[in-house]
Amino acid sequence: MKDDELERLFRLYHAPLVRYLTRRLGDRDWAEEVAQEVFLRALRQDSLKNERSWLFAVATNLVRDEARRTARQRRHLLVLAEQERDTVVEQPPTTAERAHEAALARQALESLVEKDRLALLMREEGLNYEEIAAALELSVGSVGTTLARARRRLAETYESLQAGEGRRAAGGDDHD
Repeated sequence: MKDDELERLFRLYHAPLVRYLTRRLGDRDWAEEVAQEVFLRALRQDSLKNERSWLFAVATNLVRDEARRTARQRRHLLVLAEQERDTVVEQPPTTAERAHEAALARQALESLVEKDRLALLMREEGLNYEEIAAALELSVGSVGTTLARARRRLAETYESLQAGEGRRAAGGDDHD
């Protein structure tokens, strides 16, 4: 691939790819590293047929290849975030509530099967059904069903997590 073609791809797809990867990985720096690797691999290609789905598919595969390391880092970061949230008392309630809701949403998203999670994240980045199908190796006809199922499961899991939090809060600390 020529430098000017790579530059065009970078201008068009770097930001959405990094957003997708940040949501997928939970770490913007790591997302930037993976995106850089994706563009390096694109540079080695003679041409790309469906460039956006190719870039997202390569990014997805790179993340999948590092799944064990990702899981360990994510667990560590969640523990640190919980410790920090527990020790920072002077946060305004609205900020703490937003952080808690975001944590519940991330937990609900992470509970989805990988295909559902990736389909939602790709759709959020504006990929169309054909591009999602190509990136996830699905039929175009199954993308809508996959997205609908993923949205339903995400909402159910999020509501369940919120309800669980409410039950624990109402029960107090009787278990100590």
